[in-house]
Amino acid sequence: MSTETTWQEVPTTGRFAGQTVIVTGAGSGIGEATALRVAREGGKVIAADISTERLDALVSANPDLDLVPVAGDITNQQVVDSVVAAANGRIDALANVAGIMDKFEPIHEVEDSTWERVFNVNVTSILRLTRAVVPLMLEAGRGSVVNISSEAGIRGSAAGAAYTASKHAVVGITKNSAVMYGKSGLRFNAVAPGATITNIEAPMDSTFAQQNLGPLMAVNVPTAATAAQLAASITFLLSDDDTNVNGVILASDGGWSAV
Repeated sequence: MSTETTWQEVPTTGRFAGQTVIVTGAGSGIGEATALRVAREGGKVIAADISTERLDALVSANPDLDLVPVAGDITNQQVVDSVVAAANGRIDALANVAGIMDKFEPIHEVEDSTWERVFNVNVTSILRLTRAVVPLMLEAGRGSVVNISSEAGIRGSAAGAAYTASKHAVVGITKNSAVMYGKSGLRFNAVAPGATITNIEAPMDSTFAQQNLGPLMAVNVPTAATAAQLAASITFLLSDDDTNVNGVILASDGGWSAV
């Protein structure tokens, strides 16, 4: 039976009380589910997304929650500055959720524009926002950063060359930062989602990929999870319940990584 039909979200009252948490990609999918879970558990959420319309809809649908929308392209340094400014000097946690997929192109089919766009959104945005947030966390002596990698960050058969390389880069950023900042009271972890029900399109346009990856994915990929299931994994790592976890890549994939 699908976990989608048997699992129900049960928020932990007050788990983020008094805390300010930045969530990127908060207008839809995993980012939206994460923003809502943190806010329902008492946190103030700086909700960042490229879509003003999606953020407006999120806020209007949840007037009882502390959601501060910041619209704009998170790869832009000015938008990063606006996100940090909205936190008013306190940032307890950061969830780098925003990301885009490729079209499963192998390296001999990847265009420069695809490579640059995927890395800009999936890697450079994490660099810029985390770089802006870490000084505040160092000053406070505490903080949690959760980066969203992917099943493609721990294997080579889940996406195209650009996306796979970008998500492996996220793993590297996470582990390096865990070592660099662990003694200063900061925690860096990543969640590696498997198949998840979101609005991100991932067409396997490449015939070469269809021939080589298609059979593997048809056999090995478990039932897709809901965005709320991924948010449960992410918010655990964001919260103080994660007190002794640092530098971990948590596969939230229904067991796909065990195959």
